[in-house]
Amino acid sequence: MRYAILADIHSNLVAFQAVLRDIESKGGTDEIWCLGDVVGYGPEPHACIELLCQYKHICVAGNHDWAAIGKVDISDFNPHAAQAILWTRQQLAAGDVNYLQDLPQKISRGDFTLVHGSPRYPIWEYLEPGWLSMKDVEDNFNRFDTKFCLVGHSHRPIVFQQDSLKRYSVATIPSEIRLSFESKRLIINPGGVGQPRDGDPRASYAMYDSEAQMVYHYRVNYDITATQQKMLENDLPSSLIERLSCGY
Repeated sequence: MRYAILADIHSNLVAFQAVLRDIESKGGTDEIWCLGDVVGYGPEPHACIELLCQYKHICVAGNHDWAAIGKVDISDFNPHAAQAILWTRQQLAAGDVNYLQDLPQKISRGDFTLVHGSPRYPIWEYLEPGWLSMKDVEDNFNRFDTKFCLVGHSHRPIVFQQDSLKRYSVATIPSEIRLSFESKRLIINPGGVGQPRDGDPRASYAMYDSEAQMVYHYRVNYDITATQQKMLENDLPSSLIERLSCGY
């Protein structure tokens, strides 16, 4: 079985479509595992939900997903993100609201736990090396029972590792991760589809091959200017438009 691991689509339909084409070119997927924030920031929230629902998939709730339906207070958002959320609310159909309302905070599938933010705080916590102590990382590993955890939220493709001696490390995600090592537990972030923040503007995603016990990481070019033009036409904040060009 092949599972496409996507996070932080953020209403960027052009990037989402490019990723889906790339997945098909690599043999397709049996199921999409979506790590939340389908909406927010970008110009096409309804279309992104509609497209995701055309595929067999599972999805957890992100902070923007819940903010778009009033389940998260936008007073905690920066002004530009809050402005985009208020605009997003006006674009959602009743079915979109119901879809986002029903998203769970956490899903377990075999050896994997899926959350948006972190195992400790699934909606909000950023698993960022510069923000967390190793004690925080250890606490997060203690908050899930499976061997592996998949997260999004930071929009950065990174991997946290716990070895058999309970030592912890973090690194940029490699192009291939072998999962067959008995002693290793991992927290994997595939990076952002719709708003990368690691200095690389290309869409980022991963693929899990359960037979090979491998996770593969991919970057995909997409028409950034097309998304930016749609954002401009809808008067979304200029900072959100400009950041797509530099991957931040």
